[in-house]
Amino acid sequence: MASLEDIKTIGVIGAGQMGNGIAHVVALAGYDVRLLDVSEEALEKALGQIGKNMDRQVRKEMISEADKETALSRITTGVEYSFLSDCDLVIEAATENEEIKKQIFKSLCPVLGPDAIIATNTSSISVTRLASYTDRPAKFMGMHFMNPVPLMKLVELIRGIATDEATYRTIHELTKKLGKDTASAEDFPAFIVNRILLPMINEAVYTLYEGVGNVQSIDTALRLGANHPMGPLQLADFIGLDTCLSIMHVLHDGLADTKYRPCPLLVKYVEAGWLGRKVGRGFYDYSGDEPVPTR
Repeated sequence: MASLEDIKTIGVIGAGQMGNGIAHVVALAGYDVRLLDVSEEALEKALGQIGKNMDRQVRKEMISEADKETALSRITTGVEYSFLSDCDLVIEAATENEEIKKQIFKSLCPVLGPDAIIATNTSSISVTRLASYTDRPAKFMGMHFMNPVPLMKLVELIRGIATDEATYRTIHELTKKLGKDTASAEDFPAFIVNRILLPMINEAVYTLYEGVGNVQSIDTALRLGANHPMGPLQLADFIGLDTCLSIMHVLHDGLADTKYRPCPLLVKYVEAGWLGRKVGRGFYDYSGDEPVPTR
């Protein structure tokens, strides 16, 4: 069974916002990183983003230029699962879609060594069920990073029903080595953070849908009235409206309670392709110098 000392090389599947952030912090912590995605273009974009984010840390004197260069040299990229064969741990950070994750695990397991651990960055899906798609449920658990990964201190740790104690202990110790704090959650839909956060965002969308307030007033009310760092609609755009909707579906389906019904306006925005900051339009339009409410 792998212990923290046995983990030298860490694979990350998915080079998007979460995956490149995880690769960033793992490389800075001294591990060799294998970053995998389906396209070379996505990988090049991810490396560019990691470099920009590290440059920002250098300017703020959080790391040195030498730290940045050394960390970047530890990250290699690939598009074939065989590229991950020497990894001691693989963190899956693909889109929040159970079928996609299932296919990833089916492709990943045959190339991994028997002692390698698999972690999923799922923000809502059953860890026990995802583990069942692998050949190692005992060596599988949830490792839910917060966005943006380099800045946010929390990682939620979620055991599946079969996760063994050694795997949990190893991931817990690794998380600390990455400079993060942990919160342990039971394997219920959306765990702790999103069980509380996403219904609040969904209620903010209902508040907009019902005309209680406009985008600006809703976000201002929560920023100034509840001392939140950003308003709930701004935060939804940052997370991605498709991700918000996926999590609300998981809550609604998993807990069978109508209070988790996704707001029809959230559904409409996703159907329109208005997914938030990543596409330049959501509850705000990001095409100009300053975001402008779209409704």
